[in-house]
Amino acid sequence: MSKLFLQKADITKIAVDAIVNAANTSLLGGGGVDGAIHRAGGPAILDDCRKIVARQGGCKTGEAVITTAGNLPAKYVIHTVGPVWNGGEKNEAIKLTACYRNSMNLALENKVKSIAFPNISTGIYHYPKPSAAAIAVQTVRDWLAETNADIDVYFVCFDDENYQLYSHLLDEKK
Repeated sequence: MSKLFLQKADITKIAVDAIVNAANTSLLGGGGVDGAIHRAGGPAILDDCRKIVARQGGCKTGEAVITTAGNLPAKYVIHTVGPVWNGGEKNEAIKLTACYRNSMNLALENKVKSIAFPNISTGIYHYPKPSAAAIAVQTVRDWLAETNADIDVYFVCFDDENYQLYSHLLDEKK
């Protein structure tokens, strides 16, 4: 039976089967959670990302790919590219939903039993935090109901604002 958890923490320190990286399309590291994951995980993650880029040319918005987790306490990193907020008129909600669905699909394919998500697209991509949190929680709940997969899902918030938003959303449905 899957469970949803909420933590205010550094996602690079979470011991789960897979952590999700809010990556950019190049997969070669960046700022925010992406940079933190690459720094903490070491060169093995970047090596795997380079192989993916050589094979398929990066990762499109809404899609997801999986690599080793290197030095992280997880087994895998699932890299997904969230949408840049453009006022909501460029299918941002559909793309953000796809990030969560495609990450969960990869988790299932790789027999992951626990996965941790950051707050995708809410940093430098400026997706409004309340909308992003609602999409994250609803998409994961829907996916779990559709698949009957047994995967524990951790929403890992780095800041108080996201933590409060997720806390409210997760308490609503208990």
